[in-house]
Amino acid sequence: MQEVKQNSQTINRLEDLAELADYSLMETLSSDPESTEDGVDHSPRQVFSGHYVPVNPTPIEAPIYIAHSKTFFKELGFSDSLATSDDFIRMFSGDSSQLPSPLRRSGWATGYALSIYGTEYYDQCPFKTGNGYGDGRAVSILEASINGKRWEMQLKGGGRTPYCRGADGRAVLRSSIREFLAQEHMHALGVPTSRSLSLYVSQTEKVRRPWFRNGSYSRDPEVMIEEPAAITTRVAPSFLRVGQLELFGRRARKNEHPKAMQELEMIVLHLIEREYSDEIDSNLTMQEKIVLLAREFRSRLTSLVANWIRVGYCQGNFNGDNCAAGGFTLDYGPFGFMDNFDPKYQPWTGGGVHFSFLNQPQAAERNFKMFCKALQPLLGDNENKLKELAEIKDDFSNVMQVEMIQMWTSKLGLQNFNPTLFNQLIKLMIETSVDYTIFFRELSNIPDDIGLLAKSFYGDSVYDKKIIKSWTEWFETWKTLIDASTLESKEKLSKKMKRVNPKYTLREWFLVPAYKEAQKGDYTLIHELQEVMINPYAEQSSEMQEKYYREKPSEFFEIAGISHITCSS
Repeated sequence: MQEVKQNSQTINRLEDLAELADYSLMETLSSDPESTEDGVDHSPRQVFSGHYVPVNPTPIEAPIYIAHSKTFFKELGFSDSLATSDDFIRMFSGDSSQLPSPLRRSGWATGYALSIYGTEYYDQCPFKTGNGYGDGRAVSILEASINGKRWEMQLKGGGRTPYCRGADGRAVLRSSIREFLAQEHMHALGVPTSRSLSLYVSQTEKVRRPWFRNGSYSRDPEVMIEEPAAITTRVAPSFLRVGQLELFGRRARKNEHPKAMQELEMIVLHLIEREYSDEIDSNLTMQEKIVLLAREFRSRLTSLVANWIRVGYCQGNFNGDNCAAGGFTLDYGPFGFMDNFDPKYQPWTGGGVHFSFLNQPQAAERNFKMFCKALQPLLGDNENKLKELAEIKDDFSNVMQVEMIQMWTSKLGLQNFNPTLFNQLIKLMIETSVDYTIFFRELSNIPDDIGLLAKSFYGDSVYDKKIIKSWTEWFETWKTLIDASTLESKEKLSKKMKRVNPKYTLREWFLVPAYKEAQKGDYTLIHELQEVMINPYAEQSSEMQEKYYREKPSEFFEIAGISHITCSS
């Protein structure tokens, strides 16, 4: 394991941060041999080999501050004033021309392969070869060791790279706000995720994007609109994806160039160093490391997806390239938090049932199989290790089921899973149209009857005697089970359930007013949402409860841009 620098003093200046720079990816892995020395490499082209392309970010024009993560700044030891300092704003809005040494002016972008639900694709690459697919508008600009942890900082919307496929390399303010707040919220929910650092917007630069007309029910964009360009910085131990391993695994299988197998081994070892050094002994053989890596990633991925379902989150587009090899949530594009419970909930118009809410375990399994397929060439003809890897891969669904059962059991406050009770609940939630978050939060109060639960019922279900009778029967069974299965007091059990069932989730109809106001230069709602969503389990003020702890208004159902979105630009 590489030695990680420690810092104990508060970071007040960019120069203080510069001292902690530690570019392990660029120093350990190989760059594209056809890349430029000066990082001016912004046009689409094929990248045939190498783990990354050095590329300079493209700064947005006239950047101004919108927000930063006070929680994460505190964790990193950054002073809050740093976020509004001129040199920090320049760096994290894409201007690398004046960085103090040893910060590097050139960032890096990476290529990866695309697999959708376990099927390899090449046609999305403009060259139909798979050599032009990767970080089209994400540019990593810093890797640093901070308080004993290694962090990579990446600009979303940082300009064109060789992987931009002809696009402009920009992110709009709308999607940047969504990603910034979502990462803040997911961390507060206790779900592994990339983190938000800062959010800046251009005062002058606009980009055009397809979108919906106001009040439209369309599933497809209808108009082109101008939106402000913005950059949000996301941070993680690494941004290595299943898709990256797939790319090098494919090249090794096909022997696409003389160093293909070597490059696969290098990136796998780098992944282990960056993400799994605490779990995988560096003294093990390469093949032992690979088998253990697969087992550890399976554990993280199954836990992650169970947590998504626990909080009502749907990734929307869970391709292999949107699946972090470190086992955390990555790429907040067409995500959504569910309102009324629907097993087939899918916020993305371009998605399908395969990436819907309760199909996320199956989607994760497909990604895991592609992960194992990428590792396989490194095991050669070692039958024992190949067999171990196959067993780990084939047992994914069993491990996933255990995670799901544990999750549902905890949400219901039970000691043991009761399949009959659970199946009846799912049926009733669908039949009644129940608000997912409000139902489980009210259940966590352990009410005396179903009166509080009825707060979560949409429509006229509360007046349907047959439905109310079914709910009452279910509720009485549940009460009997929790009374029989726990020695805890009602108060202790309620607190325990409330640590599992959040009161607030980041619903799309909360986000829309925030980014519409932001486009007018008013960031008040962003800051308000940020404060509410970093405390999702807490009882907050009556004003915030009235505003954010309620059912989705009927007029928002099926409205484009609220109930469904395109792949976020």
